[in-house]
Formats: sequence, C-alpha cells, structure tokens
Amino acid sequence: MKQPTIITKVVMLVIFLAGVVYLVGAAWQIFTDPFSTIMTYEYTVDDAAEATGWLVRTEQVIPGQGSIVDVLPDQGEKVGAGQTVAVVYRDETALDRSRQRRALELKLQQLNYTLLRGEASWDNQRLDQSITDAMARLRASAAAGDLTGLEEQALTLKSLVLQREATYDGAASIDAQIQAVQAQINALDQASGADTTAVRAPVAGTFSALADGYESVLTPAALNNLTPLSLETLTAQPVAAPEGAVGKLITKATWYFAVTVPEEVAARLVEGWSVRIRFSRDWSGEVAMKTESISAPQDGRTAVVFSSDRHLADTSLLRRQTVDLIFDSTTGIRVPKKAIRTIDVTRTDPDTGEKVPTGEKQVGLYVLTGVQAEWRPVEILADDGDYCLVQSVLSDNPTATEQKKMLRAGDEVIVAAEDLFDGKVVR
Repeated sequence: MKQPTIITKVVMLVIFLAGVVYLVGAAWQIFTDPFSTIMTYEYTVDDAAEATGWLVRTEQVIPGQGSIVDVLPDQGEKVGAGQTVAVVYRDETALDRSRQRRALELKLQQLNYTLLRGEASWDNQRLDQSITDAMARLRASAAAGDLTGLEEQALTLKSLVLQREATYDGAASIDAQIQAVQAQINALDQASGADTTAVRAPVAGTFSALADGYESVLTPAALNNLTPLSLETLTAQPVAAPEGAVGKLITKATWYFAVTVPEEVAARLVEGWSVRIRFSRDWSGEVAMKTESISAPQDGRTAVVFSSDRHLADTSLLRRQTVDLIFDSTTGIRVPKKAIRTIDVTRTDPDTGEKVPTGEKQVGLYVLTGVQAEWRPVEILADDGDYCLVQSVLSDNPTATEQKKMLRAGDEVIVAAEDLFDGKVVR
C-alpha cells in the first residue's frame, strides 16, 4: 500500500486544525454573543385612578316571616307587581309537601305531553326502538354539550317510556293516571293552605336576594349636595340586615356610585360628561357612567356622584366597591425598552450610489425575519416601566411594502445583539 507523503500529511493536519479553529470559534460566538429575542403582543395601558365608593339605588325591602324560605326569581331578574317572589314554609313537612307537588306537576306535564302525541301506535317493538333512539340522541347531545334541545329530548324520552308502560294496561290508562295525579295535587294544595305562604312583589322591579340594611340609608335623595363629610357620615351609620326579609326590589333603572377622590383626580372630571368605571372585585366589567355632581373640596378630598342605567342586574348585589376610573387608554405593541434603538437616517447618493447620513435620527427596532434582522421604525406611545408601547411609523399613503413591514403582535423582536444593521444575517 502506498504511504502518504509528507505534503499530504501536512495538508491533512492543516485542514484538521482549521476545522478545530472553526468549531471553537463558533462555540465561542454562541456562548459570548448576547443575541436574544422576544415575541411581541398587543397590550393596553390605562390612564386610571383608583377609588372606593358606594352603590346607591332606589330599593324596597320585601318582608316575609318563616323559618324556611324558597326564593323563586334569579338574582337581577325583573319581576312584575303581584308576582310571587318567594314561598315561605312553616316547617320541613310543608317543604316536603311542596317538593312532592313539584314532582307531581312534572309527571302531569309528561302525561299530558304523551296524550297530545296521540295513540298513533302501541306497537311494542316500535316503541322499544324509539326509546333506544331517544336515549342515544339524549346522550349524544349531553356529551357534545348541546343543551338547546335537551329539555325537549328528555320530555320525549319520558313520554315514550310512559307510552311503553301504558301498553300493559291499555291507552285509557294515561287518562286515568292524569286524573289520579291531578287529584293528588289538589289534595296537597288543600293541605298547604295553613303552613305555606306565597310572598308577592308589592311593585314591579329588579329582584335582589340581598337586603343589607342600607336600603333606607343610601338613597338617591341622600346624594343631593353630597360632600366628603356627609358621605362618610352616611356610610358610618350602624345598619343591620332587615329580619325576615326575603330580598328587595330595585324599583328604578338608574343607579348611582358615590365616591370620594383626591382633589387632583376630581379636577379631571367634568359634570355631565361620561367616564369609564371598571369593576374588578365582586363583579368584573366596565360601565360608562355619567358624572352627576362634583362637590367642593374638603381637606384635599372631593365627593363625586356617577350614574348609569346599564348593568343594573350585574351590579345588584354590590354595595361598597373599589374601582378604577379610566380617563384614557392606549393600545399598542408591548416591547422591552432594551429592544428600542435610535439610528442615523441615511440616503443614497445618486452620483456615487453610497449611503450618506442626513443628520436625522430614527427610532425603531429590529425584527427577526427568517435569518435576517429587519429594521422597523416605530413611535413610542407609552412608557410602561421596563417596557414600551409602540406602533409602526407609516407615511400618509403607505405602500404595500410599508404595510407588509408593519410591526405586528407575534413578531419576534431582537432584544440584544452585536453590530446589528438592516438585512444582517443573525442566524
């Protein structure tokens, strides 16, 4: 076998050393290069002030005496005058009787539904198949979370089961069952007259199950000529939930929010103007409220009353709340301050083709596009500590290329890197 010459050995050694140097250099660059990126996202910064206040409504307590109370309307539900809002039971026996009546009413409904379907067929085999199909449909709807027709499907299944039961005694048995169930309901109604009382709404309004004792203290009339001292005096009164009350009715749609704020915050408000108020404690939501009144300052504090006729049902349980008064909001792309750079603006000399500085500066950042760094000019909208809210700077009539290169949520922004320039290959 031919032995390699000295020259061949030297060449192989040089190639090997070059490869080692390249790998060492690449590893050194990886561990020493500060290159890092971050994904951008849309963010909103609010110009807001925190305030604690009290919700004030026109309210009427609904009295009701009894050891067991069954409240019928949902919280925030509108009820009419004379509508039953609660049933008061004297003892557990009366409550059990009510439960029996409800079960019988459901059975009566099912029997009547079965009767309305008619006596088209009492074929056992077809009924069995229909029951199986109805069970399959009901199960599929429940598994898929489709509740739109669940009640009707359940009623159909129960009706088919009752029809199947009727095949043993004949179709006439359904009429007999209806009469028997109705007789049981009538008997329960007669027995409940002495120990069951229906509580009816004295007036129309929005129902709330919570009566806290402030119904007669915090009234719209009490907000006239409100001052920080008078609000403090109002809310400092000892109150107790009315005994035996089954709830209350909010009889007017307009509700109020009374707060005391620093004088400098009140100076930003204007009577008659609207301000966004964000609730985030016991209920989360924003309400646009009208500024009804602003008092004269006392010891650097000012009483302010806001009003609204929206979200009454959502706020019907609230009384004392800490909120944010939002004066303005700024939305943009949130990026680290370290990613913001300022570069010298250049132009191409038409004679030499070289780039020459114009003396102007441009604020922007670099976005990683593929393996290259692309320069994107931006405008800083807001300072948010270690981050900034920015948006792309476009001309009055942006071209398709400009629009394509707009900074968007989800772009990968270069936070740290050495010797960056537009078009540099960084990966």
